[in-house]
Amino acid sequence: MDTLHDTLHATLRRYVDDGTVPGAVGLVARGDDVEVVAVGSVDTDGSAPMARDSLFRVASLTKPVTAAAVLMLVEEGTLALDAPVARWLPELAAPHVVRTPRSPVDDLVPAARPITVADLLSSRTGWGFPDDFSLPAVRALFEVQKDGRDLRDWPDPDTWLRLLAQVPLLHQPGDAWLYGTSSDLQGILVARASGRTLPDFLAERIFAPLGMTDTGFAASTRQPHRLTASYTRAPDGTLALADARDGAWTHVPRFHSGGGGLVSAADDLLAFSRMLLAGGEGNGRRLLDPASVRRMTTDHLTPEQRAAATLFLEGEGWGHGGQVDVSTRAPWNVPGRYGWVGGTGTTTHLVPDTGTTTILLTQVAMDDPTPTPIMRSFWECTAAARP
Repeated sequence: MDTLHDTLHATLRRYVDDGTVPGAVGLVARGDDVEVVAVGSVDTDGSAPMARDSLFRVASLTKPVTAAAVLMLVEEGTLALDAPVARWLPELAAPHVVRTPRSPVDDLVPAARPITVADLLSSRTGWGFPDDFSLPAVRALFEVQKDGRDLRDWPDPDTWLRLLAQVPLLHQPGDAWLYGTSSDLQGILVARASGRTLPDFLAERIFAPLGMTDTGFAASTRQPHRLTASYTRAPDGTLALADARDGAWTHVPRFHSGGGGLVSAADDLLAFSRMLLAGGEGNGRRLLDPASVRRMTTDHLTPEQRAAATLFLEGEGWGHGGQVDVSTRAPWNVPGRYGWVGGTGTTTHLVPDTGTTTILLTQVAMDDPTPTPIMRSFWECTAAARP
């Protein structure tokens, strides 16, 4: 894949040279053939070169991992897909729904049915973000569902759940795909159903078996020198420091976000992807049944639900924890392609039909849900190299 290496390097280097990002790591794998390119620096000061094992706050790339944890508990019989989540999350036993999406938050009707585990997995609980952020119930949700890229001000999970329960649902359970909230609910569900904290469950059941030694809810004490700085883009286009290399992400926060809390590295994300591509088996261990992997990587939305979520999904579908492509709208869209983007500037996708994994890690946050130019350029050059 020498040609791909050169193309990847030139593509990512262009965005470093024009100041879009301080650095980037790009990885493309097909079977045992892995191409990795690291360009630029870990911060704007150029204090160290970007490396293959540099650590990133991967934000919503956490979502597929959390979904896999839920499915593990389903397989064991601890959870059931059709079971009301109120058994484990009693705070959500009697939710109310705004009469219409544009109704004020005090114009409510009862939920028509309980929220189930399957609703959480498919992001159709009734809580979450639609294309229109101006709706009254969405504005109320923003008071609780703050920016997951900075967890310093989030309360502990139990307090957060009590606050969320006071926010009305935007839609009846099962009726609409809404972004974000369901994955954090999945994380709390895993912790309560398993009797473990989410960091402990993921470490013991997913990270250790797969050899994902660089993944957790903070950079460990032996790794902080490999943690990249993270940035947002100021209105004038300059990069503003969001978190330093020795900042908040060197300590586990009190809120363990199943939707966006992980720190990871390219090879660890590849290990998780390979497990899914192998039908749930990785590093000589079976973590999930093939049927659970199919559930994760199959679109569960109706055409109407996909059409109502174009801001986030751009017409594609959603499985468990990630997007599932249903069209060939762009060169990189392949029906069955599964993965997601992280608001901190990260992406990971796999294509089951070809056994391909693509991973891009940068440290500059997205301005909105629309994938950034560097993401699209990365996907384009990796699609061109697809067999």
